[in-house]
Amino acid sequence: MRLSRSLTSVTVAVALVLSLPYEAMPHARARGGEPPFPQLFGAQCRTTVSGSQVLAYCHNPYVDTDRVRLHIECDRWWDIDTDGDPVDAGPAMTVRLSGRCWKEVRSVWISHQKVS
Repeated sequence: MRLSRSLTSVTVAVALVLSLPYEAMPHARARGGEPPFPQLFGAQCRTTVSGSQVLAYCHNPYVDTDRVRLHIECDRWWDIDTDGDPVDAGPAMTVRLSGRCWKEVRSVWISHQKVS
């Protein structure tokens, strides 16, 4: 009977795996020097565009300081795109960023940099 042969080989394989010492078994280990969980980082930012004015509020709920910077791309080819000054958002801190174009705003984004 073929079923008994396959059942026998599976039983032998399981018995061999269970008889291995603990050190030989694959399992998750924390590596030395690395945190077991990823470090959470990055302020949460909200941007508002009203005509040619841009306003952003960034709140940092984490321990590490986040250096945030407002970037504005203007719609008109002759209008100058701007990169705002970097502002440090410390732990549990909210910062306000603002900027403008002469005419319409095409896009807005915030860049983040971890401060060591």
